[in-house]
Amino acid sequence: MRPNPTASIGRKGCPDRRQLLTSGACGLMAQFLPSYSSANVRVPYDWNASPPMEAKDRFVDWMKENRGEDPEFLGKRWDRFQELLAHHDIWGERDKRAFLLTPREEFVTAQNMSRAYEWHYLPIGYGVTITGPHTVARMTNTIDPKRGEKVLEIGTGSGYQSAYLANLTDKVWTIEIIKPLAERTRGVYDALIERGYTEYQAINSKNADGYYGWEEAAPFDKIIVTCGIDHIPPPLLQQLKPGGVMVIPVGPPGAQQSSAVSPSLTLSQPMLRDLSGDNDDNQDGGRQQHGYERQREPDVHFTGVVLIGGPEERQRADR
Repeated sequence: MRPNPTASIGRKGCPDRRQLLTSGACGLMAQFLPSYSSANVRVPYDWNASPPMEAKDRFVDWMKENRGEDPEFLGKRWDRFQELLAHHDIWGERDKRAFLLTPREEFVTAQNMSRAYEWHYLPIGYGVTITGPHTVARMTNTIDPKRGEKVLEIGTGSGYQSAYLANLTDKVWTIEIIKPLAERTRGVYDALIERGYTEYQAINSKNADGYYGWEEAAPFDKIIVTCGIDHIPPPLLQQLKPGGVMVIPVGPPGAQQSSAVSPSLTLSQPMLRDLSGDNDDNQDGGRQQHGYERQREPDVHFTGVVLIGGPEERQRADR
């Protein structure tokens, strides 16, 4: 799905700081475009196919044969996978498969290609970063998306998170508030689809203010929010199915906690869960909409709070 522009982005009555920033950045856009390899996926996507996970050389050989990817990046992906396992940031077999099948190098800027699998966040232009692999893995494992479930991502950014999700479910929606970034990332998806990454056909994207969610596609089984905010947006709660789960960094700027929210328990009984993974997250230079604040200090530690709420909590959120 192509980007779907909206009439307005940001808080009513406030200058659109993202627009001001991006208008000056468009001339520099070319230098931030991802660099693609020439290889095409050699074997059609198969939900039942999974790369070997017991040895690096077998993984690299399988991926070269089936996906046509660069062995150098495959080696780095495997090494990072081992770190994820060692830090208990990835645990489900389906999630392991999803990480190993997602080419993170396709979602970073050309100048950061060699750093694609580093622990830390990397800038992707417009004051935004690609979230570190440990945080992505841990947040994704927390919502545990299954094939056929509808998942909404708030904050498309580089596109890596949704690409990861597309290896877990065939129903993904993602929203990006920065228009040129949303358009650029849609272009990345489309180019990869042309090269044979047909799983990314499952990704529906648009340019909009994620605070309001995606009402036309609701309800969702899972929602993942990659931008920090000081409260849980009522529209997102309303668009979450009963029994669904939302993971979201909540708290004051620079001190957000990654919270997993389910509308089936009570918000008054939170459970703590470590979702930090790494010391980075999506940033946008401190720009905010509706309390969103995608920047946080690199040394902030995330503690996840699992909040469970019933229909009465949704009504309370509406007030």
